[in-house]
Amino acid sequence: MLHPEYDVVVVGGGHAGSEAAAAASRMGCATLLITMNLGGIAQMSCNPAIGGVAKGQLVREIDALGGVMGRVADSSGVQFRMLNRSKGPAMWSPRAQSDRMLYAQHVREDLESIPNLHFRQDNVVKISTDQNQSVNGVETMNGQFIPARCVILTSGTFLNGRIHIGEKQYGGGRSGEKASTGITASLELLGFESGRLKTGTPPRLDGRSINLDKLEIQYGDENPTPFSFLTESLPDLAHQLTCWIAYTSPEVHDTLKLGFERSPMFNGRIKSTGPRYCPSIEDKINRFADKDRHQLFLEPEGRNTYEMYLNGFSTSLPEDIQYQALRTIPGFEEVIMIRPGYAIEYDYFPPHQIKRNMETKIVEGLFFAGQINGTTGYEEAASQGLMAGINAACKIKDENELILQRSEAYIGVLIDDLVNKGTEEPYRMFTSRAEHRILLRQDNADLRLTPIGYEIGLATEERMHKLLAKREQTKNLKELLSNYSAQPKIFNPLLTKKGQSPLKQAVKITKLITRPHISLFELMQSDQELSDSIHNITTEPLVIEQSEIQFKYEGYIEKENVMVRQIAEKENLHIPENINYNNIHSLSSEGKQKLLRIKPETIGQAGRISGVSASDIAVLMVYLNN
Repeated sequence: MLHPEYDVVVVGGGHAGSEAAAAASRMGCATLLITMNLGGIAQMSCNPAIGGVAKGQLVREIDALGGVMGRVADSSGVQFRMLNRSKGPAMWSPRAQSDRMLYAQHVREDLESIPNLHFRQDNVVKISTDQNQSVNGVETMNGQFIPARCVILTSGTFLNGRIHIGEKQYGGGRSGEKASTGITASLELLGFESGRLKTGTPPRLDGRSINLDKLEIQYGDENPTPFSFLTESLPDLAHQLTCWIAYTSPEVHDTLKLGFERSPMFNGRIKSTGPRYCPSIEDKINRFADKDRHQLFLEPEGRNTYEMYLNGFSTSLPEDIQYQALRTIPGFEEVIMIRPGYAIEYDYFPPHQIKRNMETKIVEGLFFAGQINGTTGYEEAASQGLMAGINAACKIKDENELILQRSEAYIGVLIDDLVNKGTEEPYRMFTSRAEHRILLRQDNADLRLTPIGYEIGLATEERMHKLLAKREQTKNLKELLSNYSAQPKIFNPLLTKKGQSPLKQAVKITKLITRPHISLFELMQSDQELSDSIHNITTEPLVIEQSEIQFKYEGYIEKENVMVRQIAEKENLHIPENINYNNIHSLSSEGKQKLLRIKPETIGQAGRISGVSASDIAVLMVYLNN
């Protein structure tokens, strides 16, 4: 045999594929990563940034479990910001601008450090199965059969990808790279249903040709928060790069409209659905005709390049129109375009066809992760890749699969939404999608998930020891604060400055911590004895912040925990795989249809399927209890 049998073959080297390959191999599986271009591993095809609202929570969860993205985002970051600081901690979301070339380099180095992970540059054209419809390997364009016990497909935008720039269109998976053909047809022959989605990207610009003095400066955080719980320090403000804010104008909009007749979005050449929450600039000015300007963010692509990314200006208009419109933006009068923006259509497979462990329902041992499931974004892709790699390894090792519940992780919300609700447009994670978001904060991702990652063999001893130290320090700090008296003469100046009622007598310091707009760090600055006592326990800002959050939101957290316990019983009531819903005559027609299509694994999962009513769930529970 030319090729040895691998435990796991990962097809695709993007953010999903990188996490899948790292997880499976680190959990002890002989793993092969096949990609069309080894130079394209972990490429940032769109914006040079990691994290953001809800996405930052995903990255911290990936890191807590032992994944790659958080560590590399820290090591390649050029600017760091914590978004939504003015809101409650459930909304805080870390975001980093990355050096896109350094990011890809560091992921590649991380993967190459794993002894049992191998690489191959080739194009997979067929998923091979045995007579039992179980995967047994892949076939490549070079005519090679590579046997495998599990296969993870992470094809991104490459499946029959088609790029659109105005009236021009051509096959491609992203700018400068060819599309992948064959896999879609192979999967359809196996019984899978496919669809088409669209995404887009802005033009890349020569930063030397932009008058930055006409733009607003956007700085990073003075004391940045890392993504990885292992990262000890990040560049301070003086060593971070800046971003800039620009605005469109009625003149820009009028110029863009000159190209609408040649726009593939408006003349019918693009028929698939794009991301609702990240529309193209032409879509924005068409849908929001009453707005005379839209905000744009100019982001550096790295420390050692003058290439820049214009976030908010995604477009597939003709190149000449893109160029004319750019030059009407204040500060961009002399701009030089390095490459135009474009739209790309690609195949995906509606995610009702996968189980919550990321394995497909039709072919045993075949896993889907990333944009093939209809998602958009590096973070959503990486989360799925991580879980697919973990569960493929669990399958190989004959261990229990890992299913994260909605109350345990944003990753659990993401996968549960995909499996139960499906998607007909690119799915993006938002904090509003998580009903238990007060429990799923970015600051406690390690407390929630590192013990799980350690138990399955992915999170390291170093990570677990760091978690145990944080847990012990938080416990000791909370005990100290619970018994510490706040004296009026020490804290009243701060309270008066904050416009709050002063103390009339000594109270426990926790009474002040739970007041709105008062932080524990401010209290420490007012009381040297308090500061010294805390620093005798810990000097870690994240431990101090964790203790404050637990005091401040104790009531909300307990209410959420009660709700989770109430839901858990129904959530875990198992539905037999061979159940015949056609025999349950009291189910509604729509409920029966949706249950047959999605085949939920539990009653809780069934209850979240759109079209399955509360009465359908009641009927189903009676049926299962008989």
